[in-house]
Amino acid sequence: MSLSRRRFLATAGAAVPLLAGCGFTSSSSDSAPASSGAGSGGTITFTTWGTEAELAGFRSAIDGFQQANPGSTVTLNAVPYEQMFTNIDAQLQAGNPPDVFRVPYYTFGSYAGRGQLLDLTSHLPGDISSRFTPQAWAAVQNSSKPFGVPHHTDTSVILYNKSLLDAAGITSVPDSLDTAWTWDEFGQVAQTLRGSLPSEKYPFVYNWQGNGVTRWLSWLFEANGRFLAEDLLTPAIDSDAGRAAVDFTKSFFTSNWVPQNNSIKSTTYAADTWYAQTAAMTWGGAFLIPDATETLQFEWGATFPPVKERHGGDFGGNALVGTAATKQPDLVGAFLEYVTQADPMRTFCAGASLLPTRADLISEGIQFAVRPELSPVFVQQASQVQASDSGQVASPSMSGIITVLKDQLDAAFVGGQDTATTIAGLTQGIAAATAR
Repeated sequence: MSLSRRRFLATAGAAVPLLAGCGFTSSSSDSAPASSGAGSGGTITFTTWGTEAELAGFRSAIDGFQQANPGSTVTLNAVPYEQMFTNIDAQLQAGNPPDVFRVPYYTFGSYAGRGQLLDLTSHLPGDISSRFTPQAWAAVQNSSKPFGVPHHTDTSVILYNKSLLDAAGITSVPDSLDTAWTWDEFGQVAQTLRGSLPSEKYPFVYNWQGNGVTRWLSWLFEANGRFLAEDLLTPAIDSDAGRAAVDFTKSFFTSNWVPQNNSIKSTTYAADTWYAQTAAMTWGGAFLIPDATETLQFEWGATFPPVKERHGGDFGGNALVGTAATKQPDLVGAFLEYVTQADPMRTFCAGASLLPTRADLISEGIQFAVRPELSPVFVQQASQVQASDSGQVASPSMSGIITVLKDQLDAAFVGGQDTATTIAGLTQGIAAATAR
């Protein structure tokens, strides 16, 4: 099974016009947008990729917005993930981008840094920041201004094959953040599995392939480290935490805990290896739950990632942004305000197995439509991401930093590069990326 196809391919070019109106009214639980042209109506375009469940959630939100605002139109254009940003980049260069599009947090900063996104300061309610968790709001800031809204998030936890753990005598897994394995304890679990499994199977795989290399940063954060200083320009990875993260993750390969093709530049997704029962555990996001529930023929569960100095995690998911070229900035602001209200966000996240960015929905707890008993594991783990962590990943230099991480970590994991050389390469590469 190809996760990229199952997960990301939507109907190519499926433009879905949905009619709406001009009042831009809000639900009673949220403030109305502070926009001067809120009653003018108009048309905006919204480009995204998504699973069937995600697109259903977007259509539901658009329908609700338009019913509340007769006279305005939102046109949804669903494209395959593989084409999404090639198309967006070409449209931005040509001067005809959509008014709104969906963007991963790790890509957000590069668009904002190039001046291609709409500064939403005057197009959103003044108190809208209080709607979101601090880490979510930090992920859409550029020069202390919002250039998007955090629509949803996701984070990785450990998904495990219960029968393979049971066979190794591991019959209990952590059921709370407080009881999460330490790095040392996790290493012991991995070594126990290594002794129990045949040579062609492995204790675990990690989901850092491709741009997922940002998930390696979870180990750095767990060691209470940073890759950028507070100015988001100065490299900060040359530290005890940075060396500990490189050392420990290198040991995955030298200890034979992961297959050699679990490297950063591998074309094999970690979850595919786990689906095939070639690994007992994988790191994976909540978005995998519907496919896994439908596909897998073995009993599986979820538990918390291990900790060192603190809990950490990847701040996955996507923001919704407006483009600087839009002719309807107030309508864009009103739409983004609406889709981050409580009811639309709850409906979207529950149906798509994704995590909300609103503080009230996190506090209330959310139940996924599929495997709702796993919801607390993901929600609790996501709560441990710090604003300083997500803020670094939203750096305008992140696209260049991602390339540096891929090259240096792959050299360390499968190329035999030592930790000192790796840290030096990371430091030099990050400095070059932030200097551009």
